[in-house]
Amino acid sequence: MSARLSDRATLHVTGADAEPFLQNLVTADLDALAPGEARPAALLTPQGKILFDFLLSRIDDGLRLDVATGARGDLAKRLALYKLRAKVTITPSDEPVGAFWETSEAPAGAVADRRFPSSVYRSYGMDVDEGDPAAFEALRLSLGIAEAERDFPASDVFPHDVLLDQNGGVSFRKGCYVGQEVVSRMQHRGTARRRVMVL
Repeated sequence: MSARLSDRATLHVTGADAEPFLQNLVTADLDALAPGEARPAALLTPQGKILFDFLLSRIDDGLRLDVATGARGDLAKRLALYKLRAKVTITPSDEPVGAFWETSEAPAGAVADRRFPSSVYRSYGMDVDEGDPAAFEALRLSLGIAEAERDFPASDVFPHDVLLDQNGGVSFRKGCYVGQEVVSRMQHRGTARRRVMVL
């Protein structure tokens, strides 16, 4: 099955400093991001709450951020605040975003969506039929995979609240990033007070 995800858009962060620039900002460990996969990550407030969540994947000369369409402009502005003298370019892309699932093998050019246990893929710039976005949404929700804008507002939840610590969206070993101290303390003290649950 497949669907065009019209509620998703992408930013390309490219340039010589693209990877270290994002590595020092987002919750995921980019050293663990392999070609051919998309991994969840977030940009946090200094208090450790999620400002933006997105999927990260590799492109030539940088990284792609797959984010809610309504949040893309604000995410680009926020990243620009941190840019300073870093050799990076932050560019909105008009590539369509698609999803494939219940397929035996990855479509050519698609990347594995690591939020899911298996056999779910993300496509960028590919011609994907409108398909059934509601069916993909039902699959996502059935597995407790929450997304900002649709399921929770910005600056309202910690990564632990929406299971980013369990689906590879947070690294507790890579070192500092914005909001890291609060998130690390929650992890080591076991103080997460809310969790997404599938009922």
